[in-house]
Amino acid sequence: MAGAMAAGMVASRRLRDLLTRRLTASNHPGLGISLRLTGSSAQQEASGVAHGEAPDHSYESLRVTSVQKHVLHVQLNRPNKRNAMNRAFWREMVECFNKISRDADCRAVVISGAGKMFTAATSDFPVPGTHLECIDLMDMASEIMQPKGDDVARISWYFRDLITRYQETFTVIEKCPKPVIAAVHGGCIGGGVDLVTACDIRYCAQDAFFQVKEVDMGLAADVGTLQRLPRVIGNQSRVFPDKEVMLNAALALAAEISSKSPVAVQGIKVNLLYSRDHSVAEGLNHMASWNMSMLQTQDLIKSVQAATEKKELKSVTFSKL
Repeated sequence: MAGAMAAGMVASRRLRDLLTRRLTASNHPGLGISLRLTGSSAQQEASGVAHGEAPDHSYESLRVTSVQKHVLHVQLNRPNKRNAMNRAFWREMVECFNKISRDADCRAVVISGAGKMFTAATSDFPVPGTHLECIDLMDMASEIMQPKGDDVARISWYFRDLITRYQETFTVIEKCPKPVIAAVHGGCIGGGVDLVTACDIRYCAQDAFFQVKEVDMGLAADVGTLQRLPRVIGNQSRVFPDKEVMLNAALALAAEISSKSPVAVQGIKVNLLYSRDHSVAEGLNHMASWNMSMLQTQDLIKSVQAATEKKELKSVTFSKL
């Protein structure tokens, strides 16, 4: 009996040591925790080894491969557009993960981005150091800028339906019974944050960075970030070396916030506070009801125009609120 217990303890230590080596964690200011992708799968990815295409998964914006037994790799596959999320993406993610949920052979999923970064954003928001055009913003403009309906009530209901369909693009990941691991490198901006917060585990390369950019478009993020992000990062605190540095940082942050649409900023705070005390599902429902009217603001049009013309938001005049 003593020999069996000793053998069991040795096996347990070996397993723990193995997991410790493979799951080396480091704190990250963006999502609270990030884990480096290690092992054979990462080595294969880095070496560009081709994997078999997964059957029944053929998409315009995604590439799904079977990387090893029981594991599927879902890549955001628009590298020339920094994996910006166009209309095809919103539709195909739902189709993809509904199939994965029913795939009895799949036991785990990894999501990554092809090319230089995980994703530029929901609609190709400009990224520091790049010269992206708002191509996908134009792709989605007909749905957002030209809503269907002949009065406020009908336009609001149109927007609510649109928002809830977009929310499902990431909620379908959360609902998927298979564990989903986000493997993030480079920028993870806008809709990318919505995506990774819906995953079960987040791994990050050292060059990864995260930005919630919807506010720069004059709207509160409405497809999951405000509901899920606070639950995975802890809080909004920072520590500074002294009072002067702290006060300067606080004033700089206040100035940055004040340059954005007040409709977007105040909507963000209202929905963050609501989501703090409610479930994710309740928060998403509240967000859809909120933005069904708030998306009709002129602030959205002004913000999008500024982004398209590569102007700073501080140059835009927003009405008082």
